[in-house]
Amino acid sequence: MKKIQYIIIALFGIFAINSCDTQDLELTNPNTLSPDSFFKTEAQVESSVNAAYANLQTRGLYARNLAFAMDLMGQDAAGNPQLEGNKKPFQDFSFNAGNDIIQYYWESCFLGISRANFVLDNEAKINALASSVLSQEKKNKFLGEAHFLRAYYYFLLVNRFGDLPIYKTVTIAGAARSPKTEVYNLIRSDFEFASQNLLSKNAEVKGRATKEAAYAYLGKVLLYEKKYDEALTAFNNVTGFSLEDKGNFYNNFIEENEHGKESIFEIEFNENNGVGNKWDDAGNSGGTGFAESTLRGQEYGNLSWFNVYPTDDLLNSYEAGDLRFGDTFYVPGSQYLNGTRTMTANNFNTSAGLRKAGWKKYQNYYKKEDEATQSSINFKVMRYSDVLLMKAECENQREGGSQAAAISYIKEVRDRANLTTNIAATKDAVFASIIHERKVEFAGEQIRFDDIIRWGIAATELQGTGFTAGKNELWPIPNRETSSNPNIKQSDNNPGY
Repeated sequence: MKKIQYIIIALFGIFAINSCDTQDLELTNPNTLSPDSFFKTEAQVESSVNAAYANLQTRGLYARNLAFAMDLMGQDAAGNPQLEGNKKPFQDFSFNAGNDIIQYYWESCFLGISRANFVLDNEAKINALASSVLSQEKKNKFLGEAHFLRAYYYFLLVNRFGDLPIYKTVTIAGAARSPKTEVYNLIRSDFEFASQNLLSKNAEVKGRATKEAAYAYLGKVLLYEKKYDEALTAFNNVTGFSLEDKGNFYNNFIEENEHGKESIFEIEFNENNGVGNKWDDAGNSGGTGFAESTLRGQEYGNLSWFNVYPTDDLLNSYEAGDLRFGDTFYVPGSQYLNGTRTMTANNFNTSAGLRKAGWKKYQNYYKKEDEATQSSINFKVMRYSDVLLMKAECENQREGGSQAAAISYIKEVRDRANLTTNIAATKDAVFASIIHERKVEFAGEQIRFDDIIRWGIAATELQGTGFTAGKNELWPIPNRETSSNPNIKQSDNNPGY
């Protein structure tokens, strides 16, 4: 009966305090409302949409587990001896359907989808509101946010599990898996709707999905489907952004520069709004209550728990003079605490020996002596540099594309890193450059594994890690789903599981 319970939790979550808030995005508490009174005012409509954002902040996703799983699988990070047992299997691909990280990832996403569907199920009620209560523009944009979030959760799921149950309405019945192609059709349709109905970043409050974010993710989905011309068209609608200036790459990863000029979409955290109970079961996937902090800083910090460290392969991938290295990693001699302290070799010592570096991205050491358990730094999950490098990939891969245009996009990213660009104008040379730039630009940002899977190079890149081609491209459907959903049996699981 677990499936029914989780759907009910999602519905009750609409009437609990849900938050995905920065100082610019204040969410209304719908705690005093009942289902019958919903969708009568703008505040109620907004609250129902806000509830769908909240699952992004769960430990099953960005508050904790997603970073570990993706960085370990992509070999950006390796685990120190104290790394917990449920996380170690992602480093050597020994995870199975009983892993709780996989379970909570699945549940967090489907709860988010259910909440988005709750809004979309009531589209007629929303559109029936008088314009004096809610303008048509705002009606469209709230519905656009629900479509955006449903698509976002499904995109997280389809990359991890392949074929999926498709839910277009709130339901207590567990559905069978639909082909991956049908899932992509829904994702594209949702992002297309969002791109036509969301507000532009200049008109929307910070922290909410925008028209430009929808186009960026629509382009990313089309790129993953190898529809390069259509993807490039979508990316060309992502305007009004620029890279952080040369020498300011680190601005992307500090609290004071959230929603900066390079940021397209962020997962919001603000501990001042409440941190919740980090260790109760609801925090893993429920998305209820004030839970506006992430454990990323504490867990990755070399002066804190130091559960993971950058791999030698990643460190060795940076060219001499690449400014991104010093903004991505701490090494002996690095300054911190507003330049008043210096890291020593002992700051990288573990029970397994000395590590060459620790993580600097998303760490609070730039202004704190140590990491508190909670961190308020947002995750920038879509940056303009990502769009530039995806545009380069589209130009390079599409029929009749321009290698010169692709190189120009790559050059923008390399110029910011203070690197010269000398790439042969051939398809293979440009592609090799894209592989390199994405690896060093997005180190520790949970992107590498998806890249090498979609490029078909995982077996080579992950050789010797335990990765098994034909199996570990996907995760198994969690046991709790196959034991509770009569339409997905264990025998229906992904190959090898």
